Amino acid sequence: MPPTYDYVCQSCNHEFNCIQKITDDPIAICPECGLNRAKRLISVATTFILKGSGWYSDGYGSGSSKKSEE
Repeated sequence: MPPTYDYVCQSCNHEFNCIQKITDDPIAICPECGLNRAKRLISVATTFILKGSGWYSDGYGSGSSKKSEE
């Protein structure tokens, strides 16, 4: 899944995010005011999402995955 980038408009201060490929050009047009003043923000914190039935957010596997390992 491509990363999510945060943006802020330097004209109207509207904050928004967009899922983009790393190779995509940054968004320049603010979806709120329509001006060419959007700027990509640098995120300080990183997050990740665990999906599927194998793992929970606490790091322990589900009962079904433990049975398959035995």
